[in-house]
Amino acid sequence: MANQQAAAGEPRSELTWRGIVLGVVITVLFTAANVFFGLKAGLTFATSIPAAVISMALLRGFKDSTIQENNIVQTVASAAGTLSSIIFVLPGLVMIGWWTGFPFWESFLICLLGGVLGVMYSIPLRRALVTGSDLPYPEGVACAEVLKVGSGDDARGVEESRAGLHAVVWGSIVSAVFAIIVATRVFASDVKSYFKVGEGVSGFDFALSMALFAVGHLVGLWCGVAMLLGALIGWGWGVPHFSALVPGLSGSPEDIAGATWSHQVRFLGAGTIGVAAIWTLLKLVKPVWSGLVSAMAASKVRKAGNLDALPRTEHDIPIGIVGAIMLASFAPIAWLFGHLANATGLGAQMWPLVIGGLIYCVVMSFLVSAVCGYMAGLIGSSNSPLSGIGILVVIGAALLLVFGVKPLLEPGHEKGLVAFALFVTAVVFNVAAIANNNLQDLKTGQLVDATPSMQQWALLIGVLAGAAVIPPVLDLLNQAYGFAGAPGADPTKALAAPQAGLISALAQGVIQNNIDWSLIEIGAGIGVALIVLDALLKKFSHGKAHLSPLAVGLGIYLPTSATLMVVVGALAGAWFDRRAERSSNPESRKQLGVLLASGMIVGEGLIGVVIAAVVAFSGKDAPLALVGNDFATASVWIGGIVFVAAMFALYRWAERRGA
Repeated sequence: MANQQAAAGEPRSELTWRGIVLGVVITVLFTAANVFFGLKAGLTFATSIPAAVISMALLRGFKDSTIQENNIVQTVASAAGTLSSIIFVLPGLVMIGWWTGFPFWESFLICLLGGVLGVMYSIPLRRALVTGSDLPYPEGVACAEVLKVGSGDDARGVEESRAGLHAVVWGSIVSAVFAIIVATRVFASDVKSYFKVGEGVSGFDFALSMALFAVGHLVGLWCGVAMLLGALIGWGWGVPHFSALVPGLSGSPEDIAGATWSHQVRFLGAGTIGVAAIWTLLKLVKPVWSGLVSAMAASKVRKAGNLDALPRTEHDIPIGIVGAIMLASFAPIAWLFGHLANATGLGAQMWPLVIGGLIYCVVMSFLVSAVCGYMAGLIGSSNSPLSGIGILVVIGAALLLVFGVKPLLEPGHEKGLVAFALFVTAVVFNVAAIANNNLQDLKTGQLVDATPSMQQWALLIGVLAGAAVIPPVLDLLNQAYGFAGAPGADPTKALAAPQAGLISALAQGVIQNNIDWSLIEIGAGIGVALIVLDALLKKFSHGKAHLSPLAVGLGIYLPTSATLMVVVGALAGAWFDRRAERSSNPESRKQLGVLLASGMIVGEGLIGVVIAAVVAFSGKDAPLALVGNDFATASVWIGGIVFVAAMFALYRWAERRGA
C-alpha cells in the first residue's frame, strides 16, 4: 500500500498508513472547527493548505516521506472543509421541529452517502475539467506551490515549512485564548448598537471574532467590499424601510430590527443569491457540456484496454468500480427515503417518494457535480456559490412534492413533506460540496505528479472520517446553544445557522404556500442590477475590480455580526498583501498571512466546540463567566483594544518571518 511506482520505476511513498492516520486526525479537528464556525457565521474555510503545512512539518522527520505523501494528507483532510458544508442544510430538520437532535446513523448516512457519490461523480469529470481544460483552479495551484516549496530538501524549503507550521500554531493559540477570555466575559463578544432611523430602526453588530477577521483575509478585498455593500442594502435600507411600514411596533429597537431582518430582509438576500446562482449556471452551460463530451471521449482509452498507454498521473479508479460504488450507495439512500416516508405518515405514497427522490438525486447530483466542479476550477472552492445551489435544489424538490405528491394527501402532512424535501436536498448538497472540492484536490495532485486513483481513495477515507464526526458535534452544539428559529431555542445564545434557516424557510414556504414571493422578487431585481453593475465594473477597470452578486446577496442575508468583521478582515488582508508586494519575498509573506488566518479559524473553531461541551454538560448559559453584567461596558473597551493589538502583533510577526 505504501509504495506506488513512480514514472521512473522507483518506489516512492504515496498512500501510506501514517499519511492516512495523520490526515484523519487533521480531518476530525478541522471538521469540528468548521462545523462550529459555519453554524455561527455561515462560512466555512478551506483546509487543504494548512493541512499540507502541518503534514510537511510532521513528516519531514521520516526519510522516505515524499511530496506525494504530503499531498495525500491534505487530500484526506480537505474533507473537513468540504463535508462540513452539510450544516447549510441538515440543521433545518431541527429548525422545522422534525428532529430534536441529530440521530447518529441517519445523519451519518446522509453525510457518508452524499460524500461518496460526490467523489464518484467527480471521477469521470477529472479529465475534462482538470487535465483537459485551462481552468485556473486557484486554490489547487496554491496548495501545489506550498507542497513544492515546503517539501524541498534545501534550506529554504525547510525554513518555509517550519515558518508555515508556526503561523498555523500561533494563529490557533492566540484566537483560542481570546475566545476563552470572551467566554469569561472579561472581553466582550461583540460591539453592537440599535437605534431609530426615521419611522424605522436599524443597527450594527461587530463580533470580536478573530476567525471572522481571518475569513475576511482569505476571501479577499473585493469579496469583502461586496459583503459590505450587501450589509448596507440590508441594514441601511431594508431593515429601516420594512420596519417603518408596520406602525405601532412595540419592543426594543434590537428586537424590532431582528424580527424585520429575520422575516423580511433575509428573503431579499435569498432572491439575490438565487438570481446570482442562476446567472452563474447559465454562463457555465456551454463549457460544462463541452467538458463532459471530452470526458466521454477520454474514457474510450481505458475501454480499449490501453491503460498502460496513459501516464500514471491519468490512472483513475476503474469506471466499473465507480459504477458499482454508486449503485451500492443508491440502496441505502432508498432505504433512508422509505424510512422517512413511513416516519412522516407518508407511507401510502412511499414508493413514489422513494423512486422520485432517487431519480431527483441521480439527475441533480450529476448536474451539480459538473457545475460545481467547473465553478471550483474557475473561481475556487471557497468562492463557489454552494448556498445558491442549495436554494435551487430545495425549491426544485419542494415544487415537485407540491405538484406530484401533495394533491394525493390529506391536509396536515405538510411538515413531513418539508422534512422529505430537506432530506433529499441534504444528499444532493453533499454531492455538490464534495465535487466542488475534489477537482481542486485532483488539480493539486496533477501538479505534484500524484496518482489520481490514490487521491480518490484518500478522499473516500476523508469522507468517512468527516461523516463520523459531524453528527456528534452537531448534537453537542444543538444541546449547548440551539439554532435560531428552532422550537425552544434561546435567541440570545442560539447559533445563526443562516443557510439552514433560509433553506428550511424556503421549503416550508413553497410546500405550505405561505411564502412572500414579492420579497424574493425584489431581491431578484437587486440581483439583476448587481449583475449589470459587476459587468460594467469589470469592463471599465479592465478586470481589476469586481463585485460578486453572490457575495452581495450573502451580505444582505447574513446578520451584521457575521459580515462586518469579515469586511474588516478583507481590508486588513489587502493592506497586508500590499505591504508584502513591496518586500523582497512577496509570495512567501502572503502565504504566511494565509496560514496565519487559517490557524485563527481553527483555534477559535476548536475552542468553540470545547466551550459548547462545557455549556452542555454544566447546564449553565455562561459557566466560565468571571464577571457580571455590570462589567459589560469595560469589557467592550478592554476586548476591543486587545483585539486590535493582537491582530497588529500577529501581522507584524508574519511580516518578519516572511521577510
